[in-house]
Amino acid sequence: MKVHAIIVAAGSGTRAGSSMPKQFQMLAGKPVLRWSLEALNSHRAIDSICLVLPDGTAADDLTAGLQQQPILLATGGVTRSDSVLNGLRAIPGSSDQDIVMIHDAARPGLSHAVIDLLIDALSRKDAAAPALPVVDALKRNSSDGITAVDRTSLFRIQTPQAFRFASIFEALENGASDHVDDLAAIESIGCSIELVKGDEQLSKITYPEDFGRISRLMFDDRMEFRTGSGFDVHAFEPGDHVTLCGVSIPHGSGLAGHSDADVGWHALTDAIFGALALGDLGDHFPPSDQKWKNADSSVFLLHAVDLAKAQGWTIGNCDITLICEAPKVKPHRLAMRERTAELIGVDVDRVSLKATTTEGLGFTGRREGIAAQAVVLLEKEEKKGAQ
Repeated sequence: MKVHAIIVAAGSGTRAGSSMPKQFQMLAGKPVLRWSLEALNSHRAIDSICLVLPDGTAADDLTAGLQQQPILLATGGVTRSDSVLNGLRAIPGSSDQDIVMIHDAARPGLSHAVIDLLIDALSRKDAAAPALPVVDALKRNSSDGITAVDRTSLFRIQTPQAFRFASIFEALENGASDHVDDLAAIESIGCSIELVKGDEQLSKITYPEDFGRISRLMFDDRMEFRTGSGFDVHAFEPGDHVTLCGVSIPHGSGLAGHSDADVGWHALTDAIFGALALGDLGDHFPPSDQKWKNADSSVFLLHAVDLAKAQGWTIGNCDITLICEAPKVKPHRLAMRERTAELIGVDVDRVSLKATTTEGLGFTGRREGIAAQAVVLLEKEEKKGAQ
């Protein structure tokens, strides 16, 4: 049995107050749908994700850096049900008993906890959805006046909604096209449903003011950051390669240093120590200690990351600049970013790496060595909305 996810992002979203559909508008630096895409992509149980987009929409920027699960694409239909069916048809090799989760792109506050509850519920029922009880008093306003509505057993239904593949496909393909949601289609064919605990963060963006409200729900309790900067220099010495950000690059000289002289990772390590106010590389790994002779700089960087984790911090993103006339960095830049991302435990799109020269000026301009500077952002772990 596999678990698939469909993110429905083909709507016009006109009520959100922009010519751009709400799912593509920015929320805390990312398109709204990207938050759900990242939550699903990073969950261990999800085997594939299908993104249903308006016809002609480019997806490269939306899916950049997401590598854990395949990202499939489908084109939206005339109705929401048509769009979901197109997403179901785009999932290759699916079996009747596979689980499929169908999620609205305009609900960015998806957490791993909700995904886990839905998967567990499908071991008992044919379908499941997150839900929150109605807590406000309800009134019906009609020509007969205002009357109270009993809110007992009333719930606000959210997404993602989870189903067996065969059941939801049958319900949507053979049923009406105007269901209020996918759960209603399943109800119409008599399938059993379990409601699991929902989350206020899963509220839907509909109107312009919802962007601020959802942002507060998702982020207000986690807006604690620290920044750090690092700088390092190593001179050239006789050798046949240099190691930069974990990648060995053939060169007519090596870099002098007590360790492997990885100037990029040394700068990043110092940036993390700086954000933690824990001194610098020399304080933690003194060059006078022979234990660190020729050491791989990954040891230093991992130590800094572990110290951050021990204090409840995780890497948000980092930006490394290598300053040299040679060797050429650009052919190796992606490999450096991937190796750094792997080591510090973040997606590659959170690692920036640039190279520049000093136009022939100074020691780097005279090709006497390489310098590097790095900036890092730390975020508090166990934050509200963490996956």
